Amino acid sequence: MRGADGGPWRRLCALPALWVGLCYDQAALDAAWDIAKGWDAETRDGLRVAASVDGLAGEAGGVKLAQIAQEVVAIAEAGLKARARPGAGGMLPDETHFLNALKETLETGQTPADELLARYHGDWQGDLSRIYADYSY
Repeated sequence: MRGADGGPWRRLCALPALWVGLCYDQAALDAAWDIAKGWDAETRDGLRVAASVDGLAGEAGGVKLAQIAQEVVAIAEAGLKARARPGAGGMLPDETHFLNALKETLETGQTPADELLARYHGDWQGDLSRIYADYSY
């Protein structure tokens, strides 16, 4: 969960919410286990490497990361709904809104790293110092 403490404000709670949705509900835990239980060590390691190199486009052992991500976010959403803790200071029925940033990533296929690279090669014109002005809060 190390990456949960960086990035734009709208994404800060997404990763913790994903893990809460997966780990605090037995049905979600079981569903997540069903996805991964057949993977051998080579596939798990291949997926780890593929994620770091190719993001959502990665795959290993016939397993596609974009598909896994879709399934995992859906499982986490169901887990958060089952947990039924009010969100937004009690103004929302649950915490699923925290997953919106992840859903947006899945819909666009653009990870935060993809967005940063596009800005670096685009409007930032290779000036990495722009990240501080544009991503500080």
